[in-house]
Amino acid sequence: MRTLVIVVAAALIAFPAAAQDKSVQLKKGPGLDKVEGNCQACHTLAYIPMNSPFLNGAGWDAEVTKMIKAYGAPIDDADAKAIADYLKKNYGI
Repeated sequence: MRTLVIVVAAALIAFPAAAQDKSVQLKKGPGLDKVEGNCQACHTLAYIPMNSPFLNGAGWDAEVTKMIKAYGAPIDDADAKAIADYLKKNYGI
């Protein structure tokens, strides 16, 4: 019974959070499709504007590399470059 209560509580918390992810509107530009297609498979796109005040071009390059090397994001080299370029142009400091 306790497990059922935990599962139900987790679902009630998760569903509103998932619904909020759809409201994140990133800036339009080349590479946005690669960001949406690759990044949100693992996390909310809200992390992008949330981290933008702290990351310059080198910081975004490092973030994309970290997602691939440390977290195992299955992003090919061409998409990784497009993602990094998009982030640097639209959200870099």
